[in-house]
Amino acid sequence: MHPMLKPALRRAWRGRNTVQFGVTPAHAVTLGPMDIATGSFLELLDGTRGLPLLREEARALDLSDRHVDILVSRLTEAGLLDDPDAGGPEADALRRRAETLERQRPDAAALSVVHPTPGGGLRRLAARRAMRVQVRGAGRVGAAVAAVLSGSGVGHVEVLDGGRTEPWDVAPGGLPASSVGERRDTAARQLVRRSAVGGPPRPGGTADAPPRGEPALSLIVVAPRDGLSVYVPDPDIAAPWIASGTPHLYAGVIEATGVVGPLVLPGGTGCAGCLALHRTDRDPQWPRMLAQWRSGRRTCVQACDLGLATAVAGLAAAHALSFLDGELPASAGARWEAAMPMLDWRSERLGPHRDCTCGAAGHTEVELTPAAGATQDTMAG
Repeated sequence: MHPMLKPALRRAWRGRNTVQFGVTPAHAVTLGPMDIATGSFLELLDGTRGLPLLREEARALDLSDRHVDILVSRLTEAGLLDDPDAGGPEADALRRRAETLERQRPDAAALSVVHPTPGGGLRRLAARRAMRVQVRGAGRVGAAVAAVLSGSGVGHVEVLDGGRTEPWDVAPGGLPASSVGERRDTAARQLVRRSAVGGPPRPGGTADAPPRGEPALSLIVVAPRDGLSVYVPDPDIAAPWIASGTPHLYAGVIEATGVVGPLVLPGGTGCAGCLALHRTDRDPQWPRMLAQWRSGRRTCVQACDLGLATAVAGLAAAHALSFLDGELPASAGARWEAAMPMLDWRSERLGPHRDCTCGAAGHTEVELTPAAGATQDTMAG
């Protein structure tokens, strides 16, 4: 091990004998009491020295081997240490792709903060390359989500949509102006390839049959251009995903209101069917109105503000990546909404419904607490 203080966490002295690592409450940790010699020793934890050399240099500071071992152990337990050689063979393979790693250094730094184990952040970043995500929709939200996922290292990003790109589909970070008139799915695939890290992903298969040798779907992001299909998702469309146990996340904009969630974990959290049943319990007239909204062909352009659509796409992509990295984001079993002009994000818990055929109500619901708490840990040195 070559201990290295995580460079992503800023360090500051809180007083004469206490050091704080990190600025925000979600990840900040204090270390104390800290004397001047131990504070000087921290500067040696830069990943270039193994423990034998660290012990040797610590003796010059009048620090014992035991003091060094205890300090390194506590720093590791607090999630403050990384190791430039840790993370396993996948991380080693990523390190050998120097150009790719340089582009993803901010992502690796963020993951190192979230995942305390030395090498844990880089290991998760490398694991993304083998994952397969399907984005259903290539409008202002869906196309941007696909681009962010591809640019974040997800190796297999498929985008499904029909029709041709319209001028109002164009967005920074999404479909470019040059794609107007092209098939949306073709334009979206080109966007994914341009955004990909470390070379383009392998060609995708159909919605139901991935190419031989390609991994199973890790996640479906449902981001149709018609925001009603996100705000009131159709249980029949989601039924195959429930049956196959495929996680899916809804995201979109309807009538100047942004929606992210729920992230549905089949058998564990409420699904589209649960949402419909809960809505009908609260408002018996809801099915009648929904049938009217869904009937006929809408010809008007959706009320989808560019800034709001970009915010929704970014939040949805972040939630998707958190899930792919092994965490449960706040959209698991919940929906986040923000309406213009106030744009105050609010969440609503969407639990399983006892009458839904998804079966989630018959199981203990998954733990939905985010992995990163908002409290500050204190560690005695």
